[in-house]
This record gives sequence, structure tokens and C-alpha cells, in this order.
Amino acid sequence: MEPTIMQIVLVAIWAGLAGIDLFDGLLHIHRPLFTGMIIGVILGDIPTGLITGATLELIMLGAMPVGGAQPPNVVIGGVAGTVLAITSGLEPTAAVGIAIPFAVFMQGLITLYFTLFVPVMHKVDAQIDAGKGDRAIPLANYFGMFTLFLMYAFVAALLTIGGTQSAELVSKFPAWITDGLAAGGGMLTAVGLAILLKIMFSMRYAVYLALGFILVTFFNATILPVAGIAVIIAVVEFYLGKENTSGTTTQGGNEDGI
Repeated sequence: MEPTIMQIVLVAIWAGLAGIDLFDGLLHIHRPLFTGMIIGVILGDIPTGLITGATLELIMLGAMPVGGAQPPNVVIGGVAGTVLAITSGLEPTAAVGIAIPFAVFMQGLITLYFTLFVPVMHKVDAQIDAGKGDRAIPLANYFGMFTLFLMYAFVAALLTIGGTQSAELVSKFPAWITDGLAAGGGMLTAVGLAILLKIMFSMRYAVYLALGFILVTFFNATILPVAGIAVIIAVVEFYLGKENTSGTTTQGGNEDGI
């Protein structure tokens, strides 16, 4: 499919808003799962948008910017993967395999942007020293959000405009290439989960991971009942932990956790 001008504009606006949310809004609407759904609505293919966004979400679960350290950009990765999947008709797993290089490209662009923004911060420091911080700090924040919006919108617009050309190019790929991309995209989800587990792994919760694996592998359970069981376990763990920490021993014993 060939995106219309209105669709290109809407994708660009969404990418700009999601880019702001990544660093300033923190509502987490920038995550690939949400971006995939919104772009699916804009381009008229919600199921493909949701599947592509969910696949990218699994890959980028642990991709969180910490200070100046930038991971592959989840916003542009989500935009590129979803646009390519919808416009080219690729399998979502194959589309995300192509989307990752765009996310890495935006990672470098954001790092460059932060570097170029340093003189602005020095100017703000000078204004604070002069007693004008009340005006300089908000202006710097708004200027940063505005320039971020423009950068994300511009990159997303280029990706969407190039979606048709990319679709024509991808349609000429032999089956072994597209099948390989699909296999690679499927493996990337396992890599994303492995990175997250490396950070969060705990022997206490490893048994729950094993339980989920057994339910899916040997009992052919679908994702909804497994997710439901996970929610129940999480709630039980939360309240058990709360009970263990609520009581404080005093000379008179425990009194309603006080």
C-alpha cells in the first residue's frame, strides 16, 4: 500500500509525541506495543500493527535510556517495523528484523543531539547564576521538547514516505531472504527476554519462569491463561511481601503493623 499525505503527517505527529514521551512525558506511550497499535489505526491495519508492536516490545523490553546511555531507539524501531510490515506485507517477525538497524541509527542520532544540546545547558547555567533561572529553565525544557518533536517527526515521515519504495524492494527478495529475516526476528525476541532476565533474574522467581515454560511447551496453554496465572502469582507475592514487612516488633508486640 502507498500511504497518503494525511497518513504520513499523522505518523510523523505520533512519532514526535512518542519521542517527547520517551524523555519528558514518561507516560510510556512511546513503547512499541502502543506505537504499533496507533500506527495500525493510522494505516488501516490494526492487527498487523498490534502483532508487530508486540514482537518489538519483546525485543526491547529492557531498552530503557539511563542518563546519557542510549539503547536502540524504541520509538523509531516501532515506527519503522510497523510501517514496513503494513506497507510491504512482510511477516511482522521479518519486518522487525529490518527495523532494528533504524532503531540503532536513531540511537546514534539522539546521542549526537544530546551532544549538540550541551551549549544550551551552559547558557541556562549562566542564566541561573544571573538570577534568571525561573525563565531560562522552562524555556530550555520547551526548546528541547520542540526540537525532539521535529527530529522524530522528520525521521518518521521519511520512513513512511519510503515505505512504498521499501515494499517494492522487499517484494523482489527471494523467499530464502524473507524466511531468514522472519527467523532472525523471532530469535531477537528471545534475545530481548534474555537481556531482561540477565538484569532481573532471581532464583526466587525462576520457578515461575519454569512454570510458564512447562505450561506453554507441554500443555499447549495459550498466552491468556498463562498471563492470568502470572497476574495471580504477582498479586499473591505482593500481599505476602506486604504482610512480611508490615509488622514491626516492639516491646508490646505487633499492633496492626505499627
